[in-house]
Amino acid sequence: MPRPALRSRSFRKMKVTLPSGAKSMHFLKRKPSRAVCANCKKELSGVPAELPKKLKTMPKTKKRPERPYGGVLCPSCMREAFKEKARSAVQLASN
Repeated sequence: MPRPALRSRSFRKMKVTLPSGAKSMHFLKRKPSRAVCANCKKELSGVPAELPKKLKTMPKTKKRPERPYGGVLCPSCMREAFKEKARSAVQLASN
């Protein structure tokens, strides 16, 4: 039986075969949910679903895409945001 701290559904159970051939049960923390677009709520690609401890040691370039609004908006919503900004800039310039 696992120790009391591991007797929780918040841990994921992994069956592991040890080098000796014996089977063992490992208890791992569940990963957090994926990052979603702030606009359309679609899952963001290029943003890892990792625990904060692992994200802290990860380089910045691995945490989010290197583009404007990277890690906040999906590419299609980003394009729409740029189009909207350009439209408003043109309107301000014409007035």
